[in-house]
Amino acid sequence: MSSAPARSLGSRLVLVLGVVLVLAGVGILGWVGWQYWGTNVVAQRDHERIRGEISEAWEAQEDPIAGVGLLRIKRFGADFEVPILDGDDDATLAKGVGRHEESAQPGRVGNLVLSGHRVTHGEPFRKFLDLRAGDEVVVETRTHVHTYVLRQDGDEIRVPFTTSWPLWPVPDPDAEGEPATERVITLVTCSELFHTDDRSVVVGDLVSSERKPGT
Repeated sequence: MSSAPARSLGSRLVLVLGVVLVLAGVGILGWVGWQYWGTNVVAQRDHERIRGEISEAWEAQEDPIAGVGLLRIKRFGADFEVPILDGDDDATLAKGVGRHEESAQPGRVGNLVLSGHRVTHGEPFRKFLDLRAGDEVVVETRTHVHTYVLRQDGDEIRVPFTTSWPLWPVPDPDAEGEPATERVITLVTCSELFHTDDRSVVVGDLVSSERKPGT
């Protein structure tokens, strides 16, 4: 006589468990969708807004509060233009490319270090591994347009996350402690699109700094 209630209770437990699993699956899919699509939509809007703020400041002959300048890399597309912001924390990289705050300013002697995402948050460096030695990297500030030329391909240098030499004033594993005498740029990103403990690195040399008219 007690088997029917027991089966009923067991059926309800299975139903509840099934509902919980479905809701968990929907939640996970929603999180994945947000990370890999939603954050890109938000980041693209932020990029456009910050580019506008930078342009307005430049027109007023003021240094922009929003960012350091603009980054252009033809290899990434003719319309590729991303704000450069000070800092390389998650909040900064969600809005553009981050300049390591202890690195050189654009065009100055030393190492200008820029970091960016390959996936999510606008994924500005998604095509990083497509970079080739000789590619131009253009950094525009209020007063100048600085052009750097890369020394390596984007897939040539891969280092563990804990490796520090890409941040040094002279980005060379054999140059620790050496003072900077050249004007270089270092781009850093994740080596793989998803979870990775490695970083891909390219270094470029400044080949020209053109002063903008009226500045």
